[in-house]
Amino acid sequence: MFFHARNGTYKRVKQIGAVFSEAARGGGTTVYYFPPRNDTTNIVAFKKGFRMRTGDPGVRTAEEAAKYQGIDYTCLVDVGTRYTNRSQTFPAHMCPEGILTSLYFPPCWDGVNLDSPDHYSHVSWPTEGDYEKGAPCPATHPVKIPQLLFEIRWDTREFNSPDLWAEDGSQPFVWSFGDDVGFGSHGDYIFGWKGDSLQTAFNRSSCSDQLCGLPTQTIPEANECMKSPVAGEDADEWLDELPGMNGR
Repeated sequence: MFFHARNGTYKRVKQIGAVFSEAARGGGTTVYYFPPRNDTTNIVAFKKGFRMRTGDPGVRTAEEAAKYQGIDYTCLVDVGTRYTNRSQTFPAHMCPEGILTSLYFPPCWDGVNLDSPDHYSHVSWPTEGDYEKGAPCPATHPVKIPQLLFEIRWDTREFNSPDLWAEDGSQPFVWSFGDDVGFGSHGDYIFGWKGDSLQTAFNRSSCSDQLCGLPTQTIPEANECMKSPVAGEDADEWLDELPGMNGR
């Protein structure tokens, strides 16, 4: 995400780690794996080689975005803001504690294909009802998989100055691929859990904790695993144009 200032220059918006994980290097993405709240539902974990995507970077209108569910922005009034101040596009006003982007992925699978040519067709949403409340998957995609959610906190606080925003107060944020509206928010998922560990985490009936005894990492340990940039491009200063010359 970039901020487009009144003078025409751009500045990369940095990320913040999830609440209680603010020390995460570079902020990163928080990934949630939800089962339905109905504990009797059997969840089939993703298989090796499974991948999918949600959203489309080429989308620019509400009509185009309507085919994707669960993609939105939250204007954070405080770090605990949830389920309010949400919009399908970039917030049109300054947000006291930044912007949270959310990407939900379809929770129903055809049970056969680990991927599809468009990376969408092998997964689906329930035809009606709320997945969290146990809504059934369609007959074409009968297997319930984890409800996947990506969340990213963007630290827009340094740009909360009327002098930086356009004189007419218009929304100044833009994705690096040129979308200055926000409908193009999207995410890609590639399964990478070791062995049957994710399935073990969902088979909780015999577990005493949420992760069923699986090993965990501390934030400092995870920070050591992060790969440093190799492109040699300084994208953190004020820029005259978006990286890759992705004009608006």
